[in-house]
Amino acid sequence: MVDYYAAWYDRHFDTAWRDVLLMPPDANGERLPVAFLVPQSSDDLRRMGRSFASTIFPTAGNVTHTPAYGNLIALGILDVVQRRNPASDNVATAAKYRDWLAATGRFLTFSGGGATIGYRFREDPNDRASLRLIKETDAGIVVHGKVGMHTSVPFVEDVYIGGAGAVTYGDQRVTFVVSVAAPGVTVVCRKIAARHHNPFLAPLSSRFDELDAQMWLDDVFIPSERVFLTELPPGTSASPPLGPHRGEGIADWLFWHQLYCWLAKAEFTLGLALACTDAMGLKEHQPTIEYLVDLVNDVQTVRSCITAAELDPAVTQAGYALPGLVHIAAGSLAILKARQRLTEILRSLPGSSLVVAPADTDLAAPEMAAGLEESFGGGGYTALQRSALLHMAWDHIASGLDGRESAFELHANGGIPAWRNRLRAWFSSYNELANGVLGALNLEMPTVDLHSLRQVLQGPRRPVSVPSRGGPAAGS
Repeated sequence: MVDYYAAWYDRHFDTAWRDVLLMPPDANGERLPVAFLVPQSSDDLRRMGRSFASTIFPTAGNVTHTPAYGNLIALGILDVVQRRNPASDNVATAAKYRDWLAATGRFLTFSGGGATIGYRFREDPNDRASLRLIKETDAGIVVHGKVGMHTSVPFVEDVYIGGAGAVTYGDQRVTFVVSVAAPGVTVVCRKIAARHHNPFLAPLSSRFDELDAQMWLDDVFIPSERVFLTELPPGTSASPPLGPHRGEGIADWLFWHQLYCWLAKAEFTLGLALACTDAMGLKEHQPTIEYLVDLVNDVQTVRSCITAAELDPAVTQAGYALPGLVHIAAGSLAILKARQRLTEILRSLPGSSLVVAPADTDLAAPEMAAGLEESFGGGGYTALQRSALLHMAWDHIASGLDGRESAFELHANGGIPAWRNRLRAWFSSYNELANGVLGALNLEMPTVDLHSLRQVLQGPRRPVSVPSRGGPAAGS
C-alpha cells in the first residue's frame, strides 16, 4: 500500500501520466493536479473521472481511498458550510482548508463518526455518542471518545470525522479534521487480510490491503481552522429527511468516486475473464461467450450511469458541478446487485485449473518443472504464465481480500437498502409519469401527487437494543 500511494504522487511527475493526471497549462504555464480540482462543468467532472479510473483500475478496485478522495471530502465540507452556515467567516474557514489541502496534496480520509459497538450498549443514552466535547479554548476544541470503522487510516495524514461524531460547540454542532499524528490519537486496525506469503500466489492481496480501523481520541486538541459548521443546530433532528434535490451533504461527491471504485473491480473481473478465456482456449465455447456478455452488460450499465451523472450534473449555489445523484444511485444499485454474479462467473469460467494451479516455486523445482509444464503449458502459454493468470483470478474472487471488500461495502454506506432509499428520494419523475399516463385516457382524472414518496426519513442505520441484565439479588 505504501508503494502504491508513493506511486500515486510520483505519477504526477511522470510524462506518461501527464495528460491524465494534470490540467492543461494555466496562464502561468503551471499544470495543476486534476485530483484537486474544484469541478465547475461536465468537462471538469469527465476529466476527474478519467483520472480516478486510470489510478484505481490497476488495483482491481481494492484501493478506494486516494488523495483525490480527500479533495472530494474537503469540497463536500465547503459545500455544506455554504448551504447551512453561510456566514463569511464559516465559509472562509472551509474554503481555506480546501485550498490548503490542494496546495499541499495532504492525504485525508473519511469517517462517518459513528460510535463503536461498546458505546452503543451503554445504559445511559446520553453516553452512547462516539465523541464528546471536553473543553473549548480560543485556539480550538478538545474531544474525547472512539469512532468506528473507516478506511486507510494507517496510510493517511488526517481523518475527517463526520456528522455522527459531531460535537456541540457553543450554539452549534460541528465536525472536524483530526491529524493521525496528534497527541492522544490511537489507531486500532483490523487484522490484515489472510494471504499467502508468496506474492506470486497473492498478487493483489499482497499489495492492496487498505486496512479499516477505529480511531480512539484521548482528549485530542482540534485547532479552530479544522473545525467546520456543517451540522444542523442542537435540538434539530440529527437524521433529517433525505433531501429530494441534493444528497447527504459531505458524501455527495464521494458516492461518485466510490462508484468508480466498484466499476474498477467489475472491469478488472471482466478483464480477467477475457484473459482466462484466451488462456484456457475457450474463445469458441458458447457458454463462455454468454458468461462474457453477461459481464460486459453489467460493466457497461455502470459505465453508462457514470457517464450520465457527469453529463447531467447538478450545480451547487457556489457554482460547483455535482455528478447527477440519481444516476449514481442507479449505478450503485446495479453494481451491488451484480457483484456476486460477477464473482461466480469468474470462479466458474477457467475451470478446475483455477483451484490447482502451481506456484512459481513448484515450477522452479527440478523434480516438478517438466511434469508441471506438461500439465499447465501449451496453447501459446508457458505453465508459469498460465499459472500467474489463474492465481490473480483466484486472489481477485476467492481470497480474504475479496471477502473483506465485500463485507466492507455492505456496511460502509448501508448496502442495497440504503441505496434504494437514495434512489427513491432523488428520482424526480413520479408525478410526471403518473399524470402522463392518466392524461392518455379519454376521461377526466384526478391529479396525482406522489411527492411524499421522495421524503425518506433517515433513522439510525442499525439501532441497538440494550438488554436488561437483571440477575438474582445480592445474598440470595
